[in-house]
Amino acid sequence: MKILVVEDDALSREAIVEFLADEMEFDTHWAEDANVALEMLESEDFQLIVSDIKMPGISGIELLKRVKQNHQHIDVILMTGFSEINNSIEALRWGASDYLLKPVNIEELSHAIQRLQDKYQLLSENSKLKTSVEKLDTIAKQSEQKLEALQSTMKTIQQSGKLAVFSTHMRNVVDLAMKFHTNRDIPVLIQGETGTGKEMIARLIHYGENENLQEPFIPVNCAALSPQLFESELFGYEKGAFTGANVKGRIGKMELAQGGTLFLDEIGELPSNMQAKLLRVLQQKEFYRVGGDELIQLDVRFVFATNRDLKQMIKENSFRSDLYFRMESGTINLKPLRQKTEEIVPLAQYFMEHFIERRNKSFRFISKPAQSILEKHPWPGNVRELENAIERVVLLYDETEVQPKHLSHLYTDNDEVHTEKKAIGSTIIPGEIGLPEHAFSLEELELEIVDKTMQRFNGSKSKTAEYLGISRFALRSRLRKLEQRGS
Repeated sequence: MKILVVEDDALSREAIVEFLADEMEFDTHWAEDANVALEMLESEDFQLIVSDIKMPGISGIELLKRVKQNHQHIDVILMTGFSEINNSIEALRWGASDYLLKPVNIEELSHAIQRLQDKYQLLSENSKLKTSVEKLDTIAKQSEQKLEALQSTMKTIQQSGKLAVFSTHMRNVVDLAMKFHTNRDIPVLIQGETGTGKEMIARLIHYGENENLQEPFIPVNCAALSPQLFESELFGYEKGAFTGANVKGRIGKMELAQGGTLFLDEIGELPSNMQAKLLRVLQQKEFYRVGGDELIQLDVRFVFATNRDLKQMIKENSFRSDLYFRMESGTINLKPLRQKTEEIVPLAQYFMEHFIERRNKSFRFISKPAQSILEKHPWPGNVRELENAIERVVLLYDETEVQPKHLSHLYTDNDEVHTEKKAIGSTIIPGEIGLPEHAFSLEELELEIVDKTMQRFNGSKSKTAEYLGISRFALRSRLRKLEQRGS
């Protein structure tokens, strides 16, 4: 991503540029005011502008207007003081992608950029899937016999980001999501195992068929927040609300989602004291910031997701029944992949088309024996696991047809299939990593090492970074790539 930072304060500018260039590894440029920035836009192409609002001469708001008039493809994140918050909210309606309170918190900046990268990925996948479908039709004509099984199971293909539909169940899910898209007042609860695509369905509910929708989609992972942070993270807080609070206060995720969608993932992890407060928000559509006395009216669509059995949690008194009944006004249940075996081979073919194009490999077909292995595998990680498995095949091998030997990493010790020695073992031991016969990506090997190290230390980022001898910011960059690869 190529980023332009526009900030008249030299110290603030240097800190932001250093973080984006060194820690996040972006192609980062800077301008000391809006006039210089506009001149640079005439000769260079940027994907993102991070700009202060209050600057001498042309303000950040005016810069935003000119960018949207002449360079609509460029996203803009504005930085503002708390006293200018009304201007910032108005800027969102003029086309700003996000805004941050000064002094800028680098964690919030990285999260804002990550949301934009997710959007770029959705748009990119939309184009790539259309190309993949066209290529799949060509392949089917060239080798009708080999693709006969695939043609008989492929009922419908529809795209929303990385969402591919190959079964009646998913067709019904998409239809239901589109109905909820047109009814913003209905809370939606998406239930399904890990890896079934709950966030993709949430994004479909938000965006519908309009991928360029400007209203915000704000995701919150309830499992990633400590109970002490939930209230301030969701509702925001006024200055001095508690010890250690930002002196200027902070806008919460609910307020950031005004006019758009708030996606609360892993809602089963919501602390019990927050469940009653969330219920009141759902009923009254209003709330107070922490430490505040101003009642804020809310215009937000709520989408929830969980991989837990909320009804069982109600019996165990760990989840409120009244909140559950309010959330389930609209419900979408996603079946695990093992219950949709008709999807497995078409999805595998779809993922293979995607990865061979990206890596310029020769795979075109999945052999019948390999199809059988894929269909019999239990896929505890669902679609995400299937995608990773196919990516591994394309990464390590380069043949015309996927054979059982290429799927040896799926076998168990009790399988009758004879396995060959794995090119890269499931446990990485220095000095014992086997090299595949064909060329492979060093970056992918690095990501696999990071993934295995995170597993070794039970998800501890600090221990993983220390073990690998890298900074936490450098680790965070690689974890984002892992999430993109697995989402």
